[in-house]
Amino acid sequence: MREVLTMWRHTKMVVLVALTAAVYAAILIPLKGIPLIPGFTEIRPANVVPVVFSLLFGPAGAWGSAFGNLIGDFFGTLGLGSIFGFVGNFFYGLVPYKLWGKMGPLSSGQALDARSTRQLLEYLLVAFLASLSCAVIIAWGVDLFGLVPFGVLAPIITLNNFIAAAILGPFLLWLMYPRAKRWDILWTEIMEPGEISRAPRPWVGAVLMWIGGIGGLVVGVAISTGLHAALPFQFGTGTTGLGVVAGVLPFLLLFFLGCFLA
Repeated sequence: MREVLTMWRHTKMVVLVALTAAVYAAILIPLKGIPLIPGFTEIRPANVVPVVFSLLFGPAGAWGSAFGNLIGDFFGTLGLGSIFGFVGNFFYGLVPYKLWGKMGPLSSGQALDARSTRQLLEYLLVAFLASLSCAVIIAWGVDLFGLVPFGVLAPIITLNNFIAAAILGPFLLWLMYPRAKRWDILWTEIMEPGEISRAPRPWVGAVLMWIGGIGGLVVGVAISTGLHAALPFQFGTGTTGLGVVAGVLPFLLLFFLGCFLA
């Protein structure tokens, strides 16, 4: 993940951070009045921005997503959860570019072509992992403070993120990628190869990211709802507690390790 630091050497990348944050916040703020969970999340078509801008602008998309979400929180949802909202949205914008082209036979290479069926499948996969990893990080932190149960918040954020990214993302990529390439603002054309981390076996990191993300979501929801210890169809809507925090933490650590190794 060297590039998340070395990118600050490039004026263009700093401008792309500001651009991503501004676009993300500008779409988030008007919809703050339509909450899904008051004070924590709302209807967010803006969630397409971190995924698409990540694939175009790399680490600038990650930083811009984090700052854009924080700016949006100042308009109705600012609180303790904003700390984890910042981190969660950073990884929401980091996972797509880190994972792209690193899933072995499922990957179709580094170039983006929204008309390719194989690349559409790859896009949906990276968007899904980005969506649920963001949800796990935020829901884990909010549950840690005892604010909202993991079993309630994590599935809502995952679906909220993925639906927007899956429906709007392919069209935006088709629209924006040729222009970004023509204007020389693709992150891979701005940064030097030596400034970008290169793992000898990136598929190992990709596997750990998938295990950490999916495992964290499944285990967290199971513990939060009591599903792990209940008879079928006899579990509640969710509780907070150290059980969720402790159960999800190993999977979060696996996910973070995978991001470093991918």
